[in-house]
Amino acid sequence: MVELGPHVVTKRFRTGDHDRCAREWHALTLLAAHAPGVAPRPLTVDFEPTEPVVTMTRLEGEPLRGRIPDTASTAALAEAVTELQNAIPPAVLDSLPLRPGHQRDLLQFVCTWAPQVRPGLSGRTARALDQGLTWLAGAAIRESTRPNVRSVFGPGDGNLANYLWDGSRVRVVDFEESGRSDRAFELAEITEHVGGWVEHPFDVAAFLSRFTLTPAESDRLHECRRLLALVWLLLLCRDDKGERRNPPGTKDRQARRLLGLLR
Repeated sequence: MVELGPHVVTKRFRTGDHDRCAREWHALTLLAAHAPGVAPRPLTVDFEPTEPVVTMTRLEGEPLRGRIPDTASTAALAEAVTELQNAIPPAVLDSLPLRPGHQRDLLQFVCTWAPQVRPGLSGRTARALDQGLTWLAGAAIRESTRPNVRSVFGPGDGNLANYLWDGSRVRVVDFEESGRSDRAFELAEITEHVGGWVEHPFDVAAFLSRFTLTPAESDRLHECRRLLALVWLLLLCRDDKGERRNPPGTKDRQARRLLGLLR
């Protein structure tokens, strides 16, 4: 639960979520030391209660999610992502654990959930899942959890709701799933998050054009986008079985999106 005060934000974690609290606090302290201003400044932490608590400064700005994108905010988003990824010195970054929800976790998620949701699918959604699983069976992304690309700091959530635009700069919030990652994976996390296209799609090509990728990163970005699109299709299929969190038709749109990436 997040409580917004005039100048301070209080984030109360769920019962037992001490790991998430620790990652949030560690990330905020590292960013305050190495990239002040890109994220909230940490104030206090209490790991003792059943529901741990972090307080931090409140940032100005409105979430990019749901906002009609423009050139200025897209450029500022790319600048914030670059600053965030490059903020932590290599020696410190190497000491961080791999962030939750990285490649290894996603592959396990697909293996677990695809057999459970596939029997209830038909039409385009079934075709997209089948083609995605066929691609994944022979994809290079299965070969290693430590790709031969440079490590970066990853905030752990590509939801544009976590990127605040104040009219001149983008700042970032929510680091409870943060850790060591790589640039291609983090860029794919943003471009393929349902929050980036379900309302007002932002210009993926314009965003990615602001990053100079190595050939290895470019190849990996393409594979990471496919993997994350496949994961989102499965998440949206599960969404149908519980409380709907996205507009009607989102699952079908995601199927079309995955099929496009698989061409």
